[in-house]
Amino acid sequence: MGETSGAGRSQIRRLELFGTKGVVTRCRDFTAHALADWGWTTAVREDDRARVDDVLLLVSEVVTNACLYAGGPRELVLRHEDGHLRVEVADGSPVAPVRRPRAPSLPGGHGLMVLDRLAGSWGSMPLGRGKVVWVEVVLPSRAERTHSPGYRRSPESL
Repeated sequence: MGETSGAGRSQIRRLELFGTKGVVTRCRDFTAHALADWGWTTAVREDDRARVDDVLLLVSEVVTNACLYAGGPRELVLRHEDGHLRVEVADGSPVAPVRRPRAPSLPGGHGLMVLDRLAGSWGSMPLGRGKVVWVEVVLPSRAERTHSPGYRRSPESL
């Protein structure tokens, strides 16, 4: 069951997870509901609304990687504050994501390329015996107002 906390413009939502069956869909649905509650789906600007699709794809990629390489995710955490979103997926493997050489024309193995293209930034950090893979996204209109670059690339050393 999901948990919601926070007041004002800062909120955190958590979804405890187990196994791999149907987990990607559960995480996407959970994220879609949170984004709707936070006004991302009703934003006036089209590029802001389009970020919802980006976020859902990013969630799918990170959760799918946890299923394929870490026995499944243990928790999804969404941290939202004023148009900035951080998605965190915890799993039981201490092994950080590794870029593998892939030809763009071949199927499979493009998850980290998707993160590079769509996320403002992303990375991983140790958590107990496992890790958390995180992704950050900013609404385009919010990035403009804060004069932040909005789209930073992940460190190459992951």
